[in-house]
Parts: sequence; C-alpha cells; structure tokens
Amino acid sequence: MFSSFVEYLTLFHTFGTLSLMRKALFTFLVLIVTGLTAWAQRPDAPLSTKSKRAANLYRTAQSYYDANKYDLAEDALLGSLKEDTAFIEARGLLGYIYMDQGKNKSAIIQLKKAINLNPKFFPGLYFSVAKLELYEGMYEASEADFEQSMLSNSNDTYIEFYKTVGLASCKFAIEARKHPVPFDPKNVGISINSPSDEYFPAMTADGSTFLFTRDIADNNSYVGHQEDFYVSYKVNGDWTQATNIGQPLNTPDNEGAPSISADGHLLIYAGCDRPDGYGSCDLYYSYKVGNNWTPGKNLGSTVNTRNWESQPSLASDGRSLYFIRGSFTGAGVKNQDIFMTQLSDSGKWSVPQRLSDTINTPGREESVQIADDNQTLYFSSDGHPGMGQLDIFVSRRLPNGRWGIPKNLGYPINTNKDENSFYLDPNGHTVYFSSDRSGGSGGLDFYSYELYDSARPNPITYVKGKVYDAKTGKPLIASFELTDLATGNVAVKSRSAQGDGTFLVCLPLNKNYALDVSRKGYLFYSENFSLQGVKADGTNPFFLDIPLQPIDTGAKIVMKNIFFNTDKFDLKQESRIELNKLVNFLDANPTIKIEVSGHTDNTGTIPHNNELSKNRAKSVYDYLIAHTIPADRLTYKGYGQSQPIADNSTEEGRAKNRRTEMKIVAK
Repeated sequence: MFSSFVEYLTLFHTFGTLSLMRKALFTFLVLIVTGLTAWAQRPDAPLSTKSKRAANLYRTAQSYYDANKYDLAEDALLGSLKEDTAFIEARGLLGYIYMDQGKNKSAIIQLKKAINLNPKFFPGLYFSVAKLELYEGMYEASEADFEQSMLSNSNDTYIEFYKTVGLASCKFAIEARKHPVPFDPKNVGISINSPSDEYFPAMTADGSTFLFTRDIADNNSYVGHQEDFYVSYKVNGDWTQATNIGQPLNTPDNEGAPSISADGHLLIYAGCDRPDGYGSCDLYYSYKVGNNWTPGKNLGSTVNTRNWESQPSLASDGRSLYFIRGSFTGAGVKNQDIFMTQLSDSGKWSVPQRLSDTINTPGREESVQIADDNQTLYFSSDGHPGMGQLDIFVSRRLPNGRWGIPKNLGYPINTNKDENSFYLDPNGHTVYFSSDRSGGSGGLDFYSYELYDSARPNPITYVKGKVYDAKTGKPLIASFELTDLATGNVAVKSRSAQGDGTFLVCLPLNKNYALDVSRKGYLFYSENFSLQGVKADGTNPFFLDIPLQPIDTGAKIVMKNIFFNTDKFDLKQESRIELNKLVNFLDANPTIKIEVSGHTDNTGTIPHNNELSKNRAKSVYDYLIAHTIPADRLTYKGYGQSQPIADNSTEEGRAKNRRTEMKIVAK
C-alpha cells in the first residue's frame, strides 16, 4: 500500500496543477501511513481478535487494500467485524479505507470505535481522528482529541508539528467563526467559466487581460485530459468569451499556473514532464511579440531542479519571481515552500532563496502571489493556525525588508476545506478564486468577491503608453527604470515591448518617483510622478507616449527630476538620481558636448530670474565637473523667463516653465 500510495501521489503532481486544487489529504495520509502499515504489512503479527475467521477476513482485506481494491477490502472487514465487533485492527483499517475514499465522517466513526475499545492500543489514532475532525469543521471534538494526542510522542517531527498546529487551529477556528469577515462571492460568469475546470488566474496590471488554466478533455493524452491556457479581455466593462491562447504557447503537454508581467509582455508558467525539464514540473517563460506568444522556454537549471517547481508569481518590478518548490523525502512527505529569485541587470536569474520560517513551515505552502505594490504577499498554507486545511494568509514587508508575521484572512473566506488559487485583481479590491460549489457551470469555476479593507495591499496606479522615435515615429524597445526619489532605490526595471513599443509600469501610491527611459543612440527621457497623498485604486492611470530623440546636434530634453527649493539654486538631494543618469549618459557618449540651461516662470523681475536660472544651470554644471566630466564638454546658461513652454497664467503652466534642460551642442 505504501509504495502504491506514493506512486499515486506522484502521478497527480506529475500530470499538472489540478491535483493541488483537490487533493487535500495528501500530506496527512503520508504522515499517518507509517501507523497504518504497522498493521497492514505484518501478516504474522499477533492480532487483538481470537476469532480465526475474523483474522482471516482481516488478512484478506489487507491484500485487497494493498491492491487498492477498496470495495472488496471494505466487504472483508465488515465480515471480520461481524465475527468480532471488538477487533481493533479491523476497525482501524476500515477507518483508513473510508478516509482514503474521502468518507471522513465514516472514518471518524470507525477510528473512534477503535479508540474506545482500547485507547492505549494505538495512541496515534487520536491524531488521525483529530485531523479528520478538523477537516470536517468539528472543532470542539478535534480540540479534545488533539489534546489527547499530545499525551504521547510519535517520534515523527512532522506528526508532532501537525499536532501543535492542529490544536492551535481548533482554538483559532472556534473564535474565527464567532467573528466572520465580509465575504460575498459571485460567479464570474459563462464568458470565462465552462463545464471544464478553470483555476489559477493571472491578470495584467491594467485589469484588461484575464489569463487562466483550463483542464480540457484530450483523447490523445493517456490520462484523457490536459491543461491549456485560455484568455479573456475586458471590453466596455465585460469579459469577452474566453478562447484558447493557441500554439506555440499551448502544446500537447500541460501548461498551468500562469503569472503575467504587469505590461502583459512576459509570461512565466509551469510545464510538466517535458524533454527539456529538470524535474517533474519546471518553470517556463514566453514573450508576447505583437499579438503572438513565443514558444515556451525552460527558465534554466539555476531556478529549476530535479524537484517540483510551480505556481510562479512575478512581481510588478519585473525582476522578482516567487514560486513554490516541492520535494519528496525518503518517507514520502512532500515539502512545499515559497522561494524567490531575482533577475540581474545581465538578464540572469539568481539562485532561488527560500523565504524565512516566518512564512514557510514544515507544512504545505501554495498559491503564492506578490501584490502589485510589491510589499504584500498572499499565500495558502496548512502550516499556520487556520480553519483546517489550506487557508489563505497575508504578510506585509517590514521596513527592514523582511516579511511580517502572516495573518489569516479569516472565516468564511477560509473554511475547513482547502482554499487556494487565490488571485487579487491589480485594483487591490477584487479577489478571484476557484470553487466547485453548487450553482456554477460545472467543475471548478472562477468566483470573485471584494476583499475587506484591512487585508488589501497598498494602493497603486500605473503609467501606460508607448516609446517611439521622435523623428520617424517608429516604435522602439527601450529600458525603463523607476526610482523611489526618497530612498534612491530602483523600484522597477522593465522595457517596452518588441514590435509596438508599448509599456506599462506600476506606481505604488504615497511615494515620489523618477522615471528614466533610455536606449542606445538616443537621449534619455525623464518624467516625475509625485504620488504623495494621491487617491487612486489602479483605475486612474497615467497615459504617456514617449518620443526618444536620436542623438544629434540641437536635440534637447527637459530633465524633470532635478529639484531646487523655491528661489534657491542649491540642488536637492533627490536630484542626484537624475544627475547620475546624466553622468552615465555622458560617459557612454564621450564625444558629445552639451549645454545645461536653466529656465524660470514669469514670477519676479527679469534680472532676478536670469541670475537664478544661470545659478541653477551652474549647479548642474558643477555636479558634472565633480563627477569627472571634462569641462570642455560642458557649458551652462540661464534663460530666465524668456523661453516659456507653457502658459504662465496657471500654476500648472508656471511649474512646467520652471525647468532644467540639456541640449547637445556638438557630437
């Protein structure tokens, strides 16, 4: 039985991600199988019955059970118990057969009877019963049986861990049911849902693309089905009919658990049992070029291993990738933890690091999602106190960069059943999840609900547009860098899309950012986003088309992230981010010469404004000199209010006129 169970477990993890939605008892079954095989694999062991017929029927049942012939095993055990109702081993094995079949309440009855016959015969039964009662939401009974199970030591660290967590979960669940959180799920509808199973969704940051996994019938597959990607688009507030995303992304193999970049141009997903794979399931990637996806490629041996990698979540910075890695121990226990890898400037993924024990447990962690604020982590786990099985938790990044203690999202979002395939819409309000609850289209359907305020991530907005050549209008691939002006930390690194030059960059609120766009052979472009105190929920984006100017004599740009106090010419600290970009640009283009110019609005006298603008330009000039740019490549000039670019009669116009420019005077 033990080897066949491990093969069965392996089968479901080999053929895709759907098993994670439905196989709730895997870890539990493996944990208690040692106790079961203590009975089932000792044909010559003395039994508690004195009835030879009961013993023979029990041995017959063992053989059927080892062959996974549960109905025949059940019949033999019922016959055995008819001969001797006090036959403890027969009661226990019958309970485990019911448990294997998902008949938890019947299993509880039989295991309880075995305990009542002799509580000391196999003390481990208290743990088995307590766990089943927890799974059935029988929290008071489960608490009592967990307390009994704590009186004996199993010498198995996993069982002892689950005893502690189980007891804490009972106490948590009893209180959580007294204080329910808001939860009103709605079926997403037939545009996305179908009679097949739908699960593991992903969306672009603008909320316009809904990509998900569907388990479909496939007569060419020897298991009769396979996983493919389907996609739906939001048009006039409604989702279009979902369609198969097609080749070359979808293949005759399984594709599942997608994570799409904020701009919709990069997809990372799980693929299983492929010729180029390193383990049972690996992470793959594909780029969108125009309207088509490139063939999926393995993410490589730095990230993928002989273990099981799946359920990726790509952060909005485009550089941090969270995922689940699982492995099998010699005892058959499947460990599932959250790992994180980062993309370097050279385009290489780092060796993945396991998140700390604050997040990961000896139990199962699944369905990780890093919210678009890049500060809030959602995941499912049965290793933290919860309602019974996999619950959804939220953790927030602390000022020191570590993750805070996870918080259970509460009841009835979490129940005594598995909760996973959690996905939070980029607006930070709407959660999508999969459920086979009644009233759907069939199988697993997508449902949505509004997440209560205190569990939401930090609000975001985004900037969306395209990059193009200022002279020809041709779309360009360009690099993006979004920097937090307060800290100098780079928040996002990305690039515009091949083919159409489009981009989308997430902007968490209550910060000020410098946006730098660059491409070899062009002047860089800068923009400033001041989002302190801005009220937004992702539905009020910025739209920004960016014309990059080829490096040529006379070409000039406004450097929008150089700052001075009112009527002063001392550079503010946050100006260093843009100034360093200018230094790097000049280093990369050693033959060009530039003029730095200062400009003011029409407030104040002309002589004053001329002097102020000249001193501001000189401050930039002095910074460049101090950073080893030769003086013969630099000039500076103050133009005062003589070259306005906006209407000085409005505050907005005056703000645009107060600027610092850089112009190429020779190349």
